[in-house]
Amino acid sequence: MDFKLTGEQELLRDGLTKFLASRYGLESSRRAIKLGEGWQPGIWQSFADELGILGAALPEEMGGIGGGPVEIMVIAEALGHALVVEPYVDTVVVAGGLLQRAGGDIANGLLEKIAGGEAVLALAAAEAQSGDRWQDVTTTARAEGDGWVLDGAKIVVLHARLATHLLVTANTPAGLSLFLVDLAGGDPAQAPAGLIQHHYRTVDDRWAADIELAGVPATLLGSDGGAWDSLARARDEGAAAVCAEAVGNMRKVVADTVEYCKQRQQFGTPIGSFQALQHRMVDMHMELEQSVAAVYLAVLNLEAEPAQRARAVSAAKATVGRAARFVGQNAVQLHGGMGMTEELAIGHYFKRLTAVQYEFGSTDHHVARYAELTRP
Repeated sequence: MDFKLTGEQELLRDGLTKFLASRYGLESSRRAIKLGEGWQPGIWQSFADELGILGAALPEEMGGIGGGPVEIMVIAEALGHALVVEPYVDTVVVAGGLLQRAGGDIANGLLEKIAGGEAVLALAAAEAQSGDRWQDVTTTARAEGDGWVLDGAKIVVLHARLATHLLVTANTPAGLSLFLVDLAGGDPAQAPAGLIQHHYRTVDDRWAADIELAGVPATLLGSDGGAWDSLARARDEGAAAVCAEAVGNMRKVVADTVEYCKQRQQFGTPIGSFQALQHRMVDMHMELEQSVAAVYLAVLNLEAEPAQRARAVSAAKATVGRAARFVGQNAVQLHGGMGMTEELAIGHYFKRLTAVQYEFGSTDHHVARYAELTRP
């Protein structure tokens, strides 16, 4: 596949890569997650003010630069290479896409705040009984006065602890709809009545929450009962973005593993000279290159008709899921016991590559979806 970035896209990639190399350290990031706020707000604001990446895929009239799927791929891969935990995919890609398609003054105002680094959004779509089927929703919304109120529960809402707003899917008499819940700037003391969040840290050092909703006031976004098409597209866009992020993860893991095998000695010689280990590292590189091609295919089909988009995204998610497992496990094995220590970066990357296999649909889910979509 002949895929070349434009000059502007190369500048975007190089500028972000240099910024992360000089100002985003793994140690400071893990400290913020475990002992601090769960992220680095100053870095997030720099993404908006210095780099402009929070508006890279948003319209110019809303403070963005009018980019598209390729710009998102470039950004996500660079963030993955640096193991960035800040909620770029959830806020900018998923929530940003949902808000653009919903339209209206409220959505447009939030898009401007996202581009400026003032708003962080989390999507509450998954439920305990639904698994990978986001359309199977038991949360309900009922009209009350001039607005709506929500009742139900959501699970594994990534970055809810950091969010200023929640996007919640719920059923109305007209069907699946999308609602906005204002979290008053993320201040727990000002949270809406009836909203309970149970926060926890995930295996890959991110924050998630299980949420209970009991008469929580909300605002309808888009049309009543017309959310599924937009939600399905947002899920595919999120899946493509985390696949690009995983490619960045794997590039770092493969490079670090090769370098380690050049330095680590056994029987007086570098272990990288052993043919069996060379073969294993070649296999890791091949899995990475297959993932790169699959991500390109998904990105180039994100604006295609729904069935074609879904096939390309599921093919990428299945390919990247397999590769993430293979590359991560082999990297840890080649590093030996120290591969899983807190001090070494490889263990943190391995955890992220494990989690990627389940975000926006598990590997098994996407294999099954691809089979269904390609059935004669």
